Amino acid sequence: MEGLIEPIDRVAISLGPIRIYWYGVIIMTGAIIGLLIATKESERRSLPKDTFVDLVLFAVPIAIVFARAYYVIFKWKYYSAHPDEIFAIWEGGLAMHGVLLGTVLTFIVFSKIRDISFWKLVDILAPSLILGQAIGRWGNFINQEAHGGPVSREFLERLYLPDFIINQMYIEGTYYHPTFLYESVWNFCGFVFLMFLRKMNLRRGELFLTYIIYYSIGRFFIEGMRTDSLMLTEHLRIAQVMSIILILVAILITWYRRKKGYADIRYLDNAV
Repeated sequence: MEGLIEPIDRVAISLGPIRIYWYGVIIMTGAIIGLLIATKESERRSLPKDTFVDLVLFAVPIAIVFARAYYVIFKWKYYSAHPDEIFAIWEGGLAMHGVLLGTVLTFIVFSKIRDISFWKLVDILAPSLILGQAIGRWGNFINQEAHGGPVSREFLERLYLPDFIINQMYIEGTYYHPTFLYESVWNFCGFVFLMFLRKMNLRRGELFLTYIIYYSIGRFFIEGMRTDSLMLTEHLRIAQVMSIILILVAILITWYRRKKGYADIRYLDNAV
């Protein structure tokens, strides 16, 4: 019976008072896989072997702080009344646009310290980043968040989804759109697309800018289906506004760098 469907336990491992949540496990799995891919590619691009390992030591914690701060700021009405929950990241609430902001700022500083092109670093990172996002969305699945509006079980079955996904989308007596899955699939396809573009020898920086445009297009439409969006106004979703801004900025940067001759070096060139 539908009323007896039990959600997946959010706790992956429990050792006495210590609890390790699936959300954290999945996020870290995506980060580690992304790191391995970026490290292997950085060696092919003639960068020191430990470049991305050093970067991740700074980028991951900074990205998490920015992701949480971004989320909390736009839900301050709630968190100001529940300050004890501000740091409860195992419950979810890490905004991807906060991750992007924290990551980009970290890479800018790191590139200047190491005297390595910022655009070379983010080009190498782009496929890893979108793959990490594809994996990370399954943390939302475990937490039963980032879902869309109500649907019928029959609708979900027509998508040929396995029972474990359908059952997890049954929340407090109602089935919901698995928008986490839509974005995960979109991002995984983006990973394949970016890996293909690597071989096309694009101008430096344009692999990362393509990622920004691709991700933002998918996020704009999928965000419109969600019921838990961060809202700028009553009818204006923050993520959709940010997606439009990022698409326009990425296009403008691409045009400007080409016009000024800043993008003459190609991705497969090994210049630092």
